[in-house]
Amino acid sequence: MTSLSTLPPSHLTNLTHTILSLSHHHRRRLASVLSSPTLFSLTLRHLLSLSLPQKTLLIATHLLSLLHPLLLHRNHHSLPSSSAVMKLRDLDAVVLLLFLCETHQLDPDVLEASADNWREILGAMCSDTMLNSISGLWTCDAGILMPYIETLVRCKRFVDIMGGYNHLRLRGEKEGYEIPAARAAVVALRAVDVVNNAGEVECVICKEEMSEGRDVCEMPCQHLFHWKCILPWLSKRNTCPFCRFQLPTDDVFSEIQRLWEILVKTTELHVA
Repeated sequence: MTSLSTLPPSHLTNLTHTILSLSHHHRRRLASVLSSPTLFSLTLRHLLSLSLPQKTLLIATHLLSLLHPLLLHRNHHSLPSSSAVMKLRDLDAVVLLLFLCETHQLDPDVLEASADNWREILGAMCSDTMLNSISGLWTCDAGILMPYIETLVRCKRFVDIMGGYNHLRLRGEKEGYEIPAARAAVVALRAVDVVNNAGEVECVICKEEMSEGRDVCEMPCQHLFHWKCILPWLSKRNTCPFCRFQLPTDDVFSEIQRLWEILVKTTELHVA
């Protein structure tokens, strides 16, 4: 909520509309699953077939898709990671899983019934939730944003608790552990001509001077590198060799960490 409070009114309005559209889509998918015996059976079977690490990855991917609107409406130009794109079957599974968790939290005894009766029980609860959502609460910004924030925090807490960042902790334990940059981010890098008005321009990777007028790579942080130097570098790590600016990555857990850090830093700057 601190992050949202620092947004200009126009950005907050646009973000609210984006989140409202996203929330409607998720609620429609949940309603579709609960209204169809066949779809509910298939979705529940798919969900039960997943191991705990796979469920963690599923929720992490959903969390990543929820984080992108926050960065987008902060004018942070970041390409959506391909890891944030969910198949419809996985989206159905994650909205059902989250609703099951919410139901268990509100009334643990409800799910003590046979799984054969879950669809009817969950369907009734979902209908009540939707009726409440159109009673007037969802017409104000707080009524739209609060459920979104609650889902965001709940997903991140789950991913953290289940050890989703274990491989990230290896960075402090295993020297040289890096995550490659996303291919889409590398393809989107700009090619610019070297201008030596400010003196010699050196590629910090090979330590050689760049020839004026030569076509080189410009990172989003505006540092320049030879293409032949930066491409192998980014195939192994997603950071700028000069300032450690991070490019997007296709690793879902690393991308969550990257976006979360950006969100915290931008919020701190606005508050300060």
